Amino acid sequence: MKKTLLVLQLMLSLLIGGALQAQVENPGNAAKTGATDHANNDIDNSVNNGLNKTEGAIKGLFKKKKKTDPATTAKPATPAGGTATAATAGGDQTTASLTNYKNYDFVPGDKIIFQSDLAGESVGEIPSQFTLTQGQMDVQQEDGENVIHTPKGPGARFSPRMKDMQYLPDQFTIEFDFKDELFGFDHLDIYFGDNDDADGQIKMIGGDNASFSWSNGDVDAPEGLDLSKPMTWHHIAIAINKNAGKIYMDQYRFVNVNNLVGKANKIVFNVHGYEHSWIKNIRIAAGGIDIYKEMTTDNKIVTHGILFDVNKSTIRPESMGTINSIYKLLQATPALKFEVDGHTDNTGDAAHNLTLSQQRADAVKAQLVAMGIDASRLTTKGFGDTKPMGPNDTPENKAINRRVEFVKIP
Repeated sequence: MKKTLLVLQLMLSLLIGGALQAQVENPGNAAKTGATDHANNDIDNSVNNGLNKTEGAIKGLFKKKKKTDPATTAKPATPAGGTATAATAGGDQTTASLTNYKNYDFVPGDKIIFQSDLAGESVGEIPSQFTLTQGQMDVQQEDGENVIHTPKGPGARFSPRMKDMQYLPDQFTIEFDFKDELFGFDHLDIYFGDNDDADGQIKMIGGDNASFSWSNGDVDAPEGLDLSKPMTWHHIAIAINKNAGKIYMDQYRFVNVNNLVGKANKIVFNVHGYEHSWIKNIRIAAGGIDIYKEMTTDNKIVTHGILFDVNKSTIRPESMGTINSIYKLLQATPALKFEVDGHTDNTGDAAHNLTLSQQRADAVKAQLVAMGIDASRLTTKGFGDTKPMGPNDTPENKAINRRVEFVKIP
């Protein structure tokens, strides 16, 4: 059977002005404004998503195509695990997933600009951290946790609620998880500004043979990457450094270009309304970590890219980019030894956080040992929430405090 046509389009428009450091809007004010947004964006405000045109930036990862109504198609069961694209109930990933990510090299930026946190949001309401400009969105429970839901019909266009809407520096990363009711990624656009109708510097088209083309050449989609698989959480990671850009889907890197032109300033999600969709774990970060420089200047490496399931020590597969970089450093420097330190934010009981941080440090050590590092080169210690890098007053600051440090042992 012919593969479903997948159209992907990335466009970066010329924008004026430099990058400005942004701060997330005060959560209390954001909650009030979110309630106003909710009142102002009911179903009467829905628009034809095929005509959605706003001004600026990289034109969407995914371009809308008309599909069969999801209601006429049986809803497949969510896979139980065993691959990088399959999550068990509650979002846990299997050990096999880490193996699938053995060549993953995405490392997120080291300065967190935005971190979604939906745990305390009310189901049925617009999440207070986001501004909804078209369509509908709300918080819903999916797989045992609060996530962003965009409904069939109106879809949604939304962006992180920030004080300064030109918050992206020259080098940044964005990550999130996406699940769709029927058509995978066919109906998701990501804009890095306001004008998605501007002349594009990169155009990517997926055809029947799963090949992708853009302005400077062609590439085949990695074998095994099924972007149209429904009801499956997929992890997306994007890295931009001036004119260079990379896109990762699950464990695959399949876009790597160096001909971006212009300047990205913000991030806008545009989800078409052909079916119900869900998004979670949105993180935007500036810069990039240089593990060699950190080790030589501070004698320790502070990482924010090693992530765990909520309130557990289960390593999430997308952590393997950071873990792989530590592994390569240890392989290249046989005399190097580390104390692996686990740190949490202050959510929950302090004693529990201390235990959890120790378990997470142990899990990182176990993963490195499983990859071939001698266990005698690694010790572990959990500090819980006793050594924060800053106040635990915002989702971003809490994300900064949740970290794994590799402290050099003399």
